[in-house]
Amino acid sequence: MTGPVNKMLSTQSFAHMKQKGQKITMITAYDYAGGSAVAATDIDIILVGDSLGMVVLGYESTLAVTMQDMLIHSSAVRRGAPGKYIICDMPYLSYHMDSRETRQNAAQLVREGGANAVKLEGGSPSRIQAIRDIVDLEIPVCAHLGLTPQSILKFGGFKVQGKTESAHEEIFLQAQAIEEAGAFMLVLEGIPELLGKKITESLTIPTIGIGAGRYTDGQVLVYHDVLGYSNMQPKFVKQYARLNEVIPKAITDFHQEVREGSFPGREHTYYPID
Repeated sequence: MTGPVNKMLSTQSFAHMKQKGQKITMITAYDYAGGSAVAATDIDIILVGDSLGMVVLGYESTLAVTMQDMLIHSSAVRRGAPGKYIICDMPYLSYHMDSRETRQNAAQLVREGGANAVKLEGGSPSRIQAIRDIVDLEIPVCAHLGLTPQSILKFGGFKVQGKTESAHEEIFLQAQAIEEAGAFMLVLEGIPELLGKKITESLTIPTIGIGAGRYTDGQVLVYHDVLGYSNMQPKFVKQYARLNEVIPKAITDFHQEVREGSFPGREHTYYPID
């Protein structure tokens, strides 16, 4: 399954969707096969997330993911989904140190990784500056607030954010600053629903929720979570398939047929006169 189902969207498309009240759909993908599968659907955006560190590479967090990892996986997704709008995560430390390095890393994800836009986490003054630096290169930036996985050492784990009045206000003000800095979209993760609603109504740029309630402008989930191909089941996840059950059964059936000699059969075998 290759090729887009619909014409590739743009930053302007997403702004118009928000204005019309049309929900935006986003799903992660991490390789050629995943990109190809999503390309055969009407999903609006593919996110090549640094969550690949946990989902695909088996790390305990996203902190070990490198620029090289993101380039390899983003370019593979692009080959599988040539007509889809792709946002690629900037991994930990790729936009934290130096303005020049931030720009170079963002440009590399676009030029070599095939991304249409990049995503970075946080709303501190240094992150706001990073957004400005990247936007100055004419590269669209999607921001990310709330439960930002690259901040788990600070948070003490994967915990819902914005639950206190002060934390609520801080995230809200950061969202305003992010829009002002030029981001075209904002992912809101792991925050109370009413905070997600308040931010969404206050911004002109679209918001995409993941554990942020019903009132954001769109929703994103991880490919493996949607397919039941993951052992992680946060409250906000809905499984639409059960691949963790289907795949072991298929492999077990193969194993048993080889052992008993029923595979390969004649239909799987080459002959001189075929």
